[in-house]
Amino acid sequence: MALARHRARLIAGSLLAGVALFAAPGAVAQTPDVPANLAVSANINISPKRVVFNSLGRTSSVYIYNQGTDAGTFDIQLIDRIMLPNGQIVPMSDLEQHPEYKPVADQLKSAREMMLTTPRRARLLPGKGQTIRIRAGAPAEVPQGEYRTHLTITAVPPADAGITAEEAAAASEGELRFRVNSVLGVSIPLILRVGPADVRAGVENVKLTYEQIAPDGNSQPRRTPVLSLDLVRVGASSLFGNVEIRGAAERGSGNPLGFVRGVGVYPEIARRTLQVQLTRAPAPGEELEVVFRDDDVAPGKQLARTTIKVP
Repeated sequence: MALARHRARLIAGSLLAGVALFAAPGAVAQTPDVPANLAVSANINISPKRVVFNSLGRTSSVYIYNQGTDAGTFDIQLIDRIMLPNGQIVPMSDLEQHPEYKPVADQLKSAREMMLTTPRRARLLPGKGQTIRIRAGAPAEVPQGEYRTHLTITAVPPADAGITAEEAAAASEGELRFRVNSVLGVSIPLILRVGPADVRAGVENVKLTYEQIAPDGNSQPRRTPVLSLDLVRVGASSLFGNVEIRGAAERGSGNPLGFVRGVGVYPEIARRTLQVQLTRAPAPGEELEVVFRDDDVAPGKQLARTTIKVP
């Protein structure tokens, strides 16, 4: 069952090219025994989920909101991150442990030095928010193309998050005591396009398989139809849109056989692989239609379409 839950997370996770939740290096996932005041970052809401500047000199704003029950302090930083072909978004600092990421990282055009954000730190009471202002600029003209960095909001651990003097004194001789605290946060892309956008896409390598997946991650795994595909970036600009899958019964219907919202392909990769769970098993010989629609430059526009006949 653990393997099935893992498969379900792989298929459902890391699809969005917008907001991403992350844990800082060396951190551990939240557990029930972590003090409440360390869980604030998991309750931060950020809006919008991505910001696109179509030229230099533009300004925009992002709003963060503390949905938690405790006050928290949050660092506001610009961090360069890259997208891998599986859709995972990782910080450039991961190159130290993963030199195989370098060919992808070399393709990133960073916008970090072109963005000015204020403030750099926010103290938020429960139920309160903060507006972050962003300006896209550069000291000189920059070549045409798409540049990107990520606005990253990270919780600052409270001063009392470590081991107390009493706890240290209570340790037995030779015993080492320490506490690992979660440092969670959210990150959204800031995209700067200099010159006209070139948004073109393709869909390739479509394949139907069946996986043992627990629908909610906890119940008994069941045989589930999964459509895998490659979303291909043909133009120079990044892709951002929705994948729709329809069979014979769903043509002209508002309920697709499979749907994934907010899928992106950044310029440092040419394609990314997706796996989409279907709501029913297609019949043998049935034709499935896969459509990718833009949700960026021309929302709703069909950018790519292909079909596959079920064996």
